[in-house]
Amino acid sequence: MEKLISYVKLSRAELIKVIFPQKMQVKNAFIAVFIVVLVITLFLTVVDLLMSFSISSIIN
Repeated sequence: MEKLISYVKLSRAELIKVIFPQKMQVKNAFIAVFIVVLVITLFLTVVDLLMSFSISSIIN
């Protein structure tokens, strides 16, 4: 039981040290991730279309 109490106390002490991001930081990070995912998706779509077209033209 003593270990459990010690664990809870140490966990509380660590949680006090945590700095949570501000709302604006979370919003900016979300926008940045969204844009990067969108760009990568568009790039992979174009590459897939080009490869599909080239393979289909070679086969036919």
